[in-house]
Amino acid sequence: MIARADRLVDANPLLKGSPYVGYVYSYPHKTAYRPLDPPVALGPLWAGERRDSLFLYLHIPFCGMRCGYCNLFTRAKPAEAQVSGYLDAMRRQAARVRSAIPDATFARFAMGGGTPTYLGLSELESALDVAERTMGADLSQIPGSVEVSPGTADVEKLGLLRERGIDRISIGIETFDEAEAAAVSRPQKTTAVERALETIKRSGAPTLNIDLIYGLPGQSVASWLRSIRAALRFAPEELYLYPLYVRPLTALGRSQREWDDLRLACYREARDLLRAEGYAQVSMRMFRAPHAPEDRGPVYRCQEDGMIGLGCGARSYTSGLHHGSEYAVGGRSIRAILDDYIARPDHAFDLADFGCSLGEDDRRRRYVIQSLLSGEGLDRLGYLTRFGTDPLDDLPELADLPGLGLAVDAADRLALTDAGLERSDAIGPWLYSDRVRRLMEEYAWR
Repeated sequence: MIARADRLVDANPLLKGSPYVGYVYSYPHKTAYRPLDPPVALGPLWAGERRDSLFLYLHIPFCGMRCGYCNLFTRAKPAEAQVSGYLDAMRRQAARVRSAIPDATFARFAMGGGTPTYLGLSELESALDVAERTMGADLSQIPGSVEVSPGTADVEKLGLLRERGIDRISIGIETFDEAEAAAVSRPQKTTAVERALETIKRSGAPTLNIDLIYGLPGQSVASWLRSIRAALRFAPEELYLYPLYVRPLTALGRSQREWDDLRLACYREARDLLRAEGYAQVSMRMFRAPHAPEDRGPVYRCQEDGMIGLGCGARSYTSGLHHGSEYAVGGRSIRAILDDYIARPDHAFDLADFGCSLGEDDRRRRYVIQSLLSGEGLDRLGYLTRFGTDPLDDLPELADLPGLGLAVDAADRLALTDAGLERSDAIGPWLYSDRVRRLMEEYAWR
């Protein structure tokens, strides 16, 4: 049985502490990754895995600028030689990965970064060729998403993406307020943002997603709601609302600047507004419009199905090992990792050499976290089928959530309430194993 965490009722950290502990988009977190000694060959690693419903992800670590809050693996305004060298390395990596896992088939595709559309038109086409021609993903038959920025959402690139089957365009607007954008080192004109959104709408992409951030320096609840309403004028099929996190080595992290923390008030007001507009809340961050198209393509379940990631900043998931490239935020460290990736000989791509293993404890925790923080909740029967036990026996602390008003347990499904959803970024880290938490705490930011 998994060791039980401190009883929630003793200190109620989920109720008394900040709801903003950490954004849980994957478990284990990338700061828990370490060099693998010895490295693991990809062929044997994937031999015992399901390979018929995978997620293919390509990471393009280049942007026109680096925002003040950004801790992603990306570099602003790289030299053209580095961009071309990177794409060549990605092609070589893809060929070796495909050779090691020749029967992999894909149910989802995404290209992120960075900003993939920072690439030139022919470079963007080359990246899509890696997905289709080298990896064998049929982009016309599976859901595919590509991230763009206001300055790179041009007609030709959007036309290429649509022609190649990409059905979701995600654009990081963050705010429609120019002063708020400038405060986080993101100079952008509202007119340019609106022009980009109009171009995306005209491109015919079935799904437009707009990312917005609340908690920015100088932002008020009123100005935040103005950004929400500005986004709604473009009838996006999806909206993602992100609370601001200030991370080490980012511009905001170095600034020592303080401002009022209005994040929870901003979240609640935006949630209520979007619900009144007919949007369904899928998770703490994601809201889907009633006119959004039905999901298409093969079934993909993030709790169970694997991922193949290509490029620096990408990660691959098997049931027992998550692996990828080294992670960094500082410019000098990012350049060094990129240079190493570009210079790698082909055979080096046959191995996973940086990552985090998942024992039985962490596999179960990952399933619970990935399920509970989504709108569908934790299917106790699905968990029982997969692991042979009840999740409340493995993680007894889960039983505290209904008593605190953070979840309901009905019809064999544990689902977060509104109070639980708004504290997703506290509930997720609360469920981390001691081992993963220790690795994250020991991580040396660079």
